[in-house]
Amino acid sequence: LSCCWFFRLLPKHKLHRRPTEPSHVDDIITEQDEQQPPRLDQESPHESRSEHTPQPEEDQVRPLHIVWPHRWEHDKHPELFFSTLIKLKERKLNFQLSVLGETFTDVPEIFCEARRQLDAHILNWGYLSGKDDYLRVLCEADVVVSTAKHEFFGVAMLEAVHCGCYPLCPKALVYPEIFPAEYLYSTPEQLCKRLQGLCRRPDVARRHVVKVDISSFSWSSLKERYDTLLAVEAQGP
Repeated sequence: LSCCWFFRLLPKHKLHRRPTEPSHVDDIITEQDEQQPPRLDQESPHESRSEHTPQPEEDQVRPLHIVWPHRWEHDKHPELFFSTLIKLKERKLNFQLSVLGETFTDVPEIFCEARRQLDAHILNWGYLSGKDDYLRVLCEADVVVSTAKHEFFGVAMLEAVHCGCYPLCPKALVYPEIFPAEYLYSTPEQLCKRLQGLCRRPDVARRHVVKVDISSFSWSSLKERYDTLLAVEAQGP
């Protein structure tokens, strides 16, 4: 995946507000790259209703696009995420939804119910086997949400931020070490209120430049530090 190809994925509003530092997209470790593709004898769980890249004049009226790019397991707390979106729907707020990530044998029941209740809002649903397709959806999205109850680092969130998404994360786990306070929420009510505001003013998310230095997590930045650590370890006591 070349940097030029990556930048072509970005909508114009993301290109206009993107910092001028070099892109480290080729350094990103993509969780979806580590997944096994779906078995050939099974129907792929992914569906996409994205038909075209929005034009500049559409961008001012296009509904907020929310992405949830996490494993379909209970430790990611999908119940909180979907219950929040159902509240937004009940309040007649307009939004679009992409639910990505790896699925396993025991998928939480909330996914079936959420798909039924939020069907009219869904653009992408399920696993994406290719890195280019995965990054394309992240580039098209406006807001990325984590509702995790267990997280060591949060690679998917950083990937989405690299692709221009506005992050909303729990004020817990590793997130306060990476994300400034303005991107953190402490309660379900706070998450709902933040998303409600962005649904009403999607342009706020689209104009915002996220204050997270993604380049510090790239292999280009970390390589020398790893080389030093491994060299010391090889020398022994």
